[in-house]
Amino acid sequence: MADFVEDLRFRGLIHQMTDPELGARLNRDRLTGYSGFDPTADSLHVGHLLQVCTLRRLQEAGHRPIALAGGGTGFVGDPGGKSEERSLLTEEQLEANLAGIHGQLSRFVEFGRGGGDSGAVLVNNADWLKPMPLFSFLRDVGKHFTVNQMVAKDSVKSRLARADQGISYTEFSYMLLQAYDFQRLFDDFGCTLQIGGSDQWGNITMGIELIRKVRQGEAFGLTTPLVLKADGTKFGKTESGAVWLDARRTSPYQLYQFFLRCEDAMVGTYLRYFTFLPHDALLTLDQATAEHPERREAHRVLAREVCTLVHGEDETTRAEQAAAALFGGALSGLDEATLLDVFAEAPSTDRTRSELAGGGLLLVDLLAETGLVGSKSQARTAIDQGGAYINNGRESEVTRVLSVDDLIAERYLVLRRGKKDHHLVRFT
Repeated sequence: MADFVEDLRFRGLIHQMTDPELGARLNRDRLTGYSGFDPTADSLHVGHLLQVCTLRRLQEAGHRPIALAGGGTGFVGDPGGKSEERSLLTEEQLEANLAGIHGQLSRFVEFGRGGGDSGAVLVNNADWLKPMPLFSFLRDVGKHFTVNQMVAKDSVKSRLARADQGISYTEFSYMLLQAYDFQRLFDDFGCTLQIGGSDQWGNITMGIELIRKVRQGEAFGLTTPLVLKADGTKFGKTESGAVWLDARRTSPYQLYQFFLRCEDAMVGTYLRYFTFLPHDALLTLDQATAEHPERREAHRVLAREVCTLVHGEDETTRAEQAAAALFGGALSGLDEATLLDVFAEAPSTDRTRSELAGGGLLLVDLLAETGLVGSKSQARTAIDQGGAYINNGRESEVTRVLSVDDLIAERYLVLRRGKKDHHLVRFT
């Protein structure tokens, strides 16, 4: 890329840089830069996706990225963005979480020789933090910072302002541990750049200062904006929790729907943050949203690009097919898990398979009993007028009898009245 920094600016990815010289260095030199991910769960979530994408952009521009898994700092917990003390994880929990995160990061950047000179490196800060004696840490790291500096950091000030919470010495020390991480990566890999969200500014500048004092070296920091929704709340959270990058926690269909349903005001921002589309394509999608927001063209592109990035082309195609099922698309190709995802918000009823044996179950009866219509006569009218559907197929026979042959995944039936009223029937 001719101007890597200009691309970052176009996408709104630069919140702050610690040195105005950094922009020229990123365009001119080959740097090694890192971003850290604390293993608070066994999967990354979409709140991490911006930094993961930024590491990939760094690699595609010819720089070497380092992904740091915080097996050591995870024992302590970053106080940033938290109004109360984190629960400490056990060593077993951390190991399980690290294993999950390691596998995910490899989907986004090329590690080792596969990436050539810019091949990414994956490190775990537990390798140097856990063996470090306390007295060495106090003397070699703690000695270089004053309590005044540390108390002035936003992550600490916000906690000290709450007399009912405060901050433990454990979390208070987090910024020193992160500063030492930067020094170790400077020593071991020649790493001179740390990338993080804007809430990491204080931690990043501590690391730069430690490198300057202890190694007389030059290092830089670049922060990206916090990713927020249109109402100003943190991105990646829903009523039920985080939206995960692990398909076992958040299915590809659910991830696809999360981005498909994002606010019109934010779709252009998310396209810049989370996709690698060229500038002219992004501007065209901006125009499409402004002129025809009802078509949701940009939303579909965003959902497809992110789902493909995280889960691959095949899973994205299945997610699109599942999304189409809500609007009359075929249901026969959906597996059980995806079918349940698609109709998770639809009313449902449990019936027994024995009702489908013998003479079977009349569609008229089931339409009325599920509440899709108010009575059997209304059910007959809906069928006569072409407004009744079985598994998204229009039904025209008032005497239609349902059997096991109608079931999807051998136990489900989807009834629909009109365009939008669905009902899922489970047969056990």
